[in-house]
Order: sequence, then structure tokens, then C-alpha cells
Amino acid sequence: MDQLIISASAVPPLAGQAVEMCEHKGTGHPDSICDGIADAASQALCRAYLTHYGAIAHHNVDKALLVGGQAQPRFGVGILLAPARLILCGRATPLPAPHQVEQLLERAVRAYLATQLRAPSELFRIEVAVRSGSPNLQQVFARATATANDTSFGVGYAPLSPLEQAVLLLADALRAPSFRAAFPAAGDDFKIMGRRVGKQIGMTVALAFIDRHLANGEAYRQVKQAVRAHLQGQLEPDCTIQLNVLDHEPMRDVADGFLTVTGTSAEHGDDGQVGRGNRVNGLITPNRTMSLEAAAGKNPIAHVGKLYNVLAQRMAAAVHAALGAGADVEVQLLSDIGAPVNQPRLVHIALRQPLPLTPAVQALVRQVVASQLDALPALTDDIVAGKVRLF
Repeated sequence: MDQLIISASAVPPLAGQAVEMCEHKGTGHPDSICDGIADAASQALCRAYLTHYGAIAHHNVDKALLVGGQAQPRFGVGILLAPARLILCGRATPLPAPHQVEQLLERAVRAYLATQLRAPSELFRIEVAVRSGSPNLQQVFARATATANDTSFGVGYAPLSPLEQAVLLLADALRAPSFRAAFPAAGDDFKIMGRRVGKQIGMTVALAFIDRHLANGEAYRQVKQAVRAHLQGQLEPDCTIQLNVLDHEPMRDVADGFLTVTGTSAEHGDDGQVGRGNRVNGLITPNRTMSLEAAAGKNPIAHVGKLYNVLAQRMAAAVHAALGAGADVEVQLLSDIGAPVNQPRLVHIALRQPLPLTPAVQALVRQVVASQLDALPALTDDIVAGKVRLF
């Protein structure tokens, strides 16, 4: 690497901030749907390239747009009036058979939707528009050492704050198979907005409900009340939680609540786009250092917009583990296009800990950084295998 800067401060990153906010968008949120199909497409391309060429070829399928459909929810049974459009576009190295890339990507998108959402397949009309990439970007894959195909940066930090941990805990509870089994009326589309004022934490949750599981407004109210009690039980007793605050009670009409036919607002009233949702740690954190890169859909060999954001998170966690629980760590990684991805232009490790920045501490940090950079090939393998959270 060109430069490794280690800075230190005794002030924790959120110290003195009386207010903290943190957000998570669930799997069925239109933005998360776009992130999910984009990275499912990238993983499918990686596997195909490895099969046909023995190596991952140039691609970036990180542009996806969801144009919401139309539906008419009704208690007991609703109808889908018009499908949502899912448009996936980007650049990819061709495969041997004509049109094989487009066909491969459509299958990958449909498989992702089938495994991740309970919405009927007819909700989505899929359009794939992928072309070959520019020669100067393709040639970075021909080099013996993987080189960055962008000048960009990635950031990460560790550990999570109590608010961030609480938001992710609630997200895991809403995705859990046991929750879905207990509350079949709960859809896949949810959003959690967490807030901390002083030491008091509160949550506002929006959760789509599925009409066919609810006979009337009273059934909606009872299920909503039971869901709220269940979610409250996942949190500390002094943490407050609100659920579907736009609802009008008593609920006399379907418009008085978050009622859907399919369990996602993609059916009516909301659109989606790659990169507008969670960062690679699963959170949207305006009080933290944060990249606006869309990691989903980018290739895992050369695109630092994906690699460096995931690597920065892993590096921060590794430095934190090495230094002990008292240390807060922020990592910033900067690339130069055309330079080896394992040799960043700049690595900045910001430590906020009560201990001084001794030579021993600096040596330990350097060792961790070097180890994480050496492990980049394994990181790529994990991303291709779908083992890495990207949104």
C-alpha cells in the first residue's frame, strides 16, 4: 500500500452526540429487492464465468430499477391489477452462446425472488438489458494481479452502537422463520427506523400485512397488536416501539392500514433502486462515516466499490478484536484505478480508545491490515458463494 495512516483520539465516535439515528430496510422493501436481484445476477455471472473460462470475467450489473405495480387489497382476498417492472442493466462479458447472459440473469433474478419473497411470481415483469463493457475496463481482468476498475473509497467501523445492534436484532426477528410461521399475515416488506435521544432508544417500524390472512379491520388490529408485543419482547424493556404509525383506528377501510395483496409495497405505491438502501453492514447510519457506493451487483474481483466497503468492515472488526473491547475503530480505504486492489492508495485507521497509540499498538494494527489485504482472494470467494452481507 502507498500510505497507512493510524490516527488516535480518546473521544469515542458518537460521544457528545445527543441524538443518533439508524435505519434498516427489509428484504421485501423495493430498494432491497433491487439490491438483492443485482447481486444474485453478479453471483450467477461469476459461477458461469468460472465454468466457461476458469476465471471471473469483467461485469457490473449494479443498476436495477423497480417500477411499482398496482393492486387492489381487500380483506380476505385482493387482486393484482398490474405487475411491477424489474429492470436490470449493466455490463458483462459475453458467454459462449448468443443471448446466454440475458437468459442466465433472468433465471437468477427469478430464483432470487422465489427464495426470498413470498409474493406471487406474477407480481414482477423482468427486463434484462446488459451489454459488453468498455475495452479499457475489460483489460484490467487480463492482468496477472487484480487491479481496481475505479478510483473510489470504502469505509467501515466497529463495534456497532447499542442502537445499531438493536435495529439489526429487530430486523433478524422480523425475518425469522419462526416469526413468519407465527404471523402469516406479516409481509416481507418492512422498514425499521431507530432513534436514540440521550440514552433512550425508540423504534418506529413499518410492516406490510397480507390481506388474504385478515378477515376484517378488527383482525388487522389484533394481529398488529400481537406483532408489536412480540417485537417489544425482543428489545430492552425501556425501549419503545411504534408499529405502522400511519394506520387509522378504528380501521374501517383497507386504506386505513398498511394492507397489501403480496406483502410488499412494490405492488402499489413504492418504487425501488439499487444503492438507496442498507450499506454493507445492513444499516443506514447518518451519524457514522458512510459510503454511498452501491455494493450489490458490482464484480467481486476488481470493483473497489464492493470490495473495499466489505473489506473495511472486516478490517475494522479485526482491529477491534485485536485491540480489545475498549477500542472503537474506523477504517477508510482509497483506491487508484489500475492499481492492484491489494495495494490501496491510502489506508486510514482511526482509533478511539483510552489507551495511547504506542509503537506496539501501531505494529499490531499494521499486522492486521496486512493480513486483511492478503486475504482479499478469500473475500472474493465468500462474496461469490453468497456468504457476505451486502445490503
